Amino acid sequence: MSALTPATRKKLLGVSTATLCTALFKRGLRNQFLQDVRPLNPNLPNMVGEAFTLRYIPAREDLNPITVFQDRAHPQRKAVEECPPGAVLVMDSRKDPRAASAGSILVTRLMVRGVSGVVTDGGFRDSPEIAEMPFPAYHNRPSAPTNLTLHQALDINVPIGCGDVPVWPGDVVVGDREGVIVIPAGIAAEIADEAVEMTAFEDFVLEKVQGGRSVLGLYPPTDPGTKSEFEAWRTEHGR
Repeated sequence: MSALTPATRKKLLGVSTATLCTALFKRGLRNQFLQDVRPLNPNLPNMVGEAFTLRYIPAREDLNPITVFQDRAHPQRKAVEECPPGAVLVMDSRKDPRAASAGSILVTRLMVRGVSGVVTDGGFRDSPEIAEMPFPAYHNRPSAPTNLTLHQALDINVPIGCGDVPVWPGDVVVGDREGVIVIPAGIAAEIADEAVEMTAFEDFVLEKVQGGRSVLGLYPPTDPGTKSEFEAWRTEHGR
């Protein structure tokens, strides 16, 4: 059974990566937020999906000429055609954005196939066009050259490292306007539940702080009346 049920997906669509980081930190997971990976279009809704992975290694010229793309089983092309609808294609590009992990044609194909998003710790070519698409895409920075100059696609749907974070196929990937976080599949539902609760409390706190309230005794809720005040706020707001 998939770790990402419709209910869990819906919850993750409404919480931030910052909140998810805190929930994971409480469980001893300190390295789940991808480093130096940013959204091309920060105005899109959250990206949520199970990881489908592609691994690149440094290219070796005698094994990686431009003719490799004539092979219909080329790993990059296979990943684009086999990434399941609702999943997120996550690419290990060795944190090297000097050569592109993909471009607008392949990203468009992912979008048309119903994939939930695409992530690389390298870069995309055609990044201005990708940034205009209604499709979540995350990378380090733009890359004009083809991946053949530096990267060689090797494996599909194996454990990878992306942005210094270990990613296993089936892990739950969430992206927002800040970046991307990876949730181990086995705890995705409980993390989503906790993040929803944390988000409600943080919204309550923010409303009080905007109204002039001190954070002392409010955040964290050490004053005796804060928790009961929060419960009344939840009832009033249907949260």
